[in-house]
Amino acid sequence: MTFDTQEPIQEARLWSDEHWTARVIKNDDDDGWAVAMYLDGEAEPALVGPWTMGRDKKNPKPLDKSAFDTLVKTAKEVIRRSEQHLHAQLNKNVSVTVDGQRIRVALAIVPDEEGATATLRATDELGDELACVPVAPTFKLNVDSAQAWIAAGYEKPAR
Repeated sequence: MTFDTQEPIQEARLWSDEHWTARVIKNDDDDGWAVAMYLDGEAEPALVGPWTMGRDKKNPKPLDKSAFDTLVKTAKEVIRRSEQHLHAQLNKNVSVTVDGQRIRVALAIVPDEEGATATLRATDELGDELACVPVAPTFKLNVDSAQAWIAAGYEKPAR
């Protein structure tokens, strides 16, 4: 069994390891330079930011291990925050008390190029599922809509 492993590159304007590539590029917006960080296999950069000018004030400062490591750490953080933001947009929940029982209502949206789907789920304090119904991905979950759904006997909300 063979693996295609990319050989590390350590050039002044191009630096890579097994997973990341840093490319110093001319900043089209001004006379400066920028650095773009690409995760292996991705067409779009995970991070693009300004890059320091060299001593001659015309060319970029060369990449080095320390700078590359910092860029990798920053790019990973950008990806992590983006994933957290997307998760928060697609997964919402509220807790309500109905007849003395605490009920957690969660909305989970699954994005899809053909059309997103969504599920509304109610669980009790022990995590046991009380109901689960498909809803429109545009369903707005809040305390009022959760209470209305529970009061309607967990019937699928109207579009």
